[in-house]
Amino acid sequence: MKNLKQILQFNKLLVFLGIFIFIYILFFTKIIKYSSKNDIINEKQVTGIITSMKLDGNKLTINLKAKENIIANYYIQTEEEKNNIFNKVHLGSKVYLRGSFSEPLDNTVPNTFNYKRYLYNKKIYYIFDISEYKIIGSNNLIYKLKDNLFKKIYNSENSDYYLAFILGDKALLSSDIYNAYQKNGISHLLAISGMHINMLVLLISKFIKSEKKEFFATSVFLLLYLFLTGITASIMRAIIFYILKKINKLKKLRYPNMHILILSAYLILLIDPFMIYDLGFIYSFVVCFGIIYYTDYIKGNYFIKLLKLSIITFLFSLPVTALVNFEVNLLSILINIIFVTWVSLFLYPFILISFIFPCLNPILNFFISVTNNFNIFLGKFSLLINIPKMPIIFVALFYIILLTKKKENLYLLILIVVACKLLPFLDFNYYVYYLDVGQGDSSILVSPHNKETIMIDTGGKVEYKLADWKKKKKVYHLSNNTIKFLKSKGITSLSCMIITHGDADHAKESLNIIENINVKSVILNSGNINNLEKEIISSKVNIIKKYNFKYFNIVNLNNDIYDNENDNSIVNYVTFLGYKFLFMGDASIKVEEKLLEKYKITNINFLKIGHHGSKYSTSKNFINTLKPIYSVISVGRNNKYGHPHEEVLKNLKNCKVLRTDLKGTICIKLNKNKIKLKYALN
Repeated sequence: MKNLKQILQFNKLLVFLGIFIFIYILFFTKIIKYSSKNDIINEKQVTGIITSMKLDGNKLTINLKAKENIIANYYIQTEEEKNNIFNKVHLGSKVYLRGSFSEPLDNTVPNTFNYKRYLYNKKIYYIFDISEYKIIGSNNLIYKLKDNLFKKIYNSENSDYYLAFILGDKALLSSDIYNAYQKNGISHLLAISGMHINMLVLLISKFIKSEKKEFFATSVFLLLYLFLTGITASIMRAIIFYILKKINKLKKLRYPNMHILILSAYLILLIDPFMIYDLGFIYSFVVCFGIIYYTDYIKGNYFIKLLKLSIITFLFSLPVTALVNFEVNLLSILINIIFVTWVSLFLYPFILISFIFPCLNPILNFFISVTNNFNIFLGKFSLLINIPKMPIIFVALFYIILLTKKKENLYLLILIVVACKLLPFLDFNYYVYYLDVGQGDSSILVSPHNKETIMIDTGGKVEYKLADWKKKKKVYHLSNNTIKFLKSKGITSLSCMIITHGDADHAKESLNIIENINVKSVILNSGNINNLEKEIISSKVNIIKKYNFKYFNIVNLNNDIYDNENDNSIVNYVTFLGYKFLFMGDASIKVEEKLLEKYKITNINFLKIGHHGSKYSTSKNFINTLKPIYSVISVGRNNKYGHPHEEVLKNLKNCKVLRTDLKGTICIKLNKNKIKLKYALN
């Protein structure tokens, strides 16, 4: 009876604390607007303490505790410097840096990762580009321990897996491996969580028999481990939950695990209210909540329990996964059963053992090889279901239904997902998107109900052959943002991809898009085929010659053949609902003059300026004849070419100029009555 009263009283306390925490979060994350307290944007030097660092290829990234927290990047000049960098740079060292500050950008493509917001939530407002550095002070004992552990891991044979499973850092995992984990819905295994903490506790308990001494030793060790791993949300949750749970047991308080979990969340949010926006925090607590909430249902033999656990994890994480990736893998339920068993019983324990006893590395190599190959193999058979951006009301309804614990309500969950998928098909508007792809071009035409989607160019970077020591394990594709944006709009298939010409800044990302999106057909220009275009052809896509679209009337105005690849650009004249769009590719003034001779086109609604605003395109005569209302320039920020040229901007003085370097992605919504413009950057 006494315990019951305690629990009831504790329930009231949790409610009161919940209200307080809500107001606390609201005040510190929404009402207070944080910004740099120091006028450092124009400073050329900074001094601070290195709190963490990452090395990938020739790029060293450090977190610096200075007047305020700063991200700093340094590009290593020689292979010798790279080999010796860790002999000079240590965690906890005081360092003097010279270079320049810049502000991080908001996401310039809607519904993609917002790096600026991510840094803001960590109270980081600036990025520092290092030109030179000097170590001016040594690190303390605790940082020396962290530095030695980091260096030992980094210099180990299996540094990628050691770093991921011991320190929770995925920086050294190759893109192929990490993407496979994501695709299969098992990337949570790479985040240190309850499974990892329980195993570490189990190892300690083997050496200490007294329960109280074990609790003291494990608590001290886990708090030290928390510091060593960088104080991430999932680790904080696992460690605080373990400590509170152990206190509950030792003191015989008999509070339910759910209460302990909620109290753990409160403590973390009191420490850092911005954790409420951390994906690791959300995922960790949502999944853990679901497991505890449905504990009574997790019965049966080992595999039955694991199956039920996998289903619960899948359902509770589905809205979170959908809001981040805009797709879920239905096979992840079965894949999780296999990999959770493999990782928990074999891979993770052996990673810990082989780290202590490096002589066992050959066996670990075999385990890792099996893991990677099987992971990539399963990724080829993923059953991915696209879920466009879920309205918050849908997310709330999904979780409310889950909380009913009624099996017969499962169909309601399916209904919510189906409704979410149907939402884009209820849209009667046309859309034109000029994507921000840096110094390149990429545009998307979308008909009502997503019936027809046409991409004109894909963007891409000119790649130069790099020495092996400069190559990064994390290969970043510009089109990853494009793919995520398309999926957020419910677009998983392109009716056609039109490549105006084979330059990398217009076509390089086509291969990645073809690999991740169903591209029904591709149109190339009539000029000579370069190596990149040969790769596109060899990707087995359907190459067509003629336009045949239902919702968009598209005509190629440039059918002449030139020696210059830019001048061979397909010039797309697009009309629908009485609106006129012209996409110039990289065509020069020479092509413009020919177009004026052959065609009578005027009063263009939107003109996509040729060659990113180069002085060799967009003549005054061309603009005066076309009389565009809006001119769009797709151009990279602070590009080395000086685009757009001053003369071009002068020629465009009588129309409204929209630039992707200033506006980010330009979104145009059209119907018979009006045009509505929206920009990623306001």
